[in-house]
Amino acid sequence: MYEQQAVICPTCHSKFEFVKPGEQKSPDIQALFHYNEAMKDFLHQYKFLKDIVLKDVFRSEITKALKNTDAVIVPIPMHPEKIILRTFAHIDELLKAAGIPYTHLLEKISIESQSSKSKVEREQSAQLFQLKPNIIIEKRSHILIDDIVTTGTTLKHAKAILTEAGASSVKAFTLIQG
Repeated sequence: MYEQQAVICPTCHSKFEFVKPGEQKSPDIQALFHYNEAMKDFLHQYKFLKDIVLKDVFRSEITKALKNTDAVIVPIPMHPEKIILRTFAHIDELLKAAGIPYTHLLEKISIESQSSKSKVEREQSAQLFQLKPNIIIEKRSHILIDDIVTTGTTLKHAKAILTEAGASSVKAFTLIQG
């Protein structure tokens, strides 16, 4: 096995601030990093400037956090029109880079971005997801994966769908908490 080469320099990587255990937004949501200026720049470069090479920046941290789970790993999906616009599914790419197998169980039914809404608008938004056709949810633990949690609305909507469909428990893992 070979050692993976760093994508960014150690000085730049050190600007990302880890979330300490007592700082998690919720006991059901594990986030790795705080949303600071370095992370804001990273997300912009990765998602909006389509710099897919950045999928590898946090691969070791994501691998360490998720490699020993026996839960079903479920990425928060993008709307198909957004994938075309962005050219890649950013959550899928983070998981692939970390070598974490995942299963798409949900479809996004709204093209609207949560980031364009106020906190109140996010919290009052209609269901964002539905189960993919012909999906049967196993009665076991599931972990939702997203890039960032702010109000938790996206994760709440996805959790509701999986729970209603039979998941025994649903927790979440995000790269960032805002």
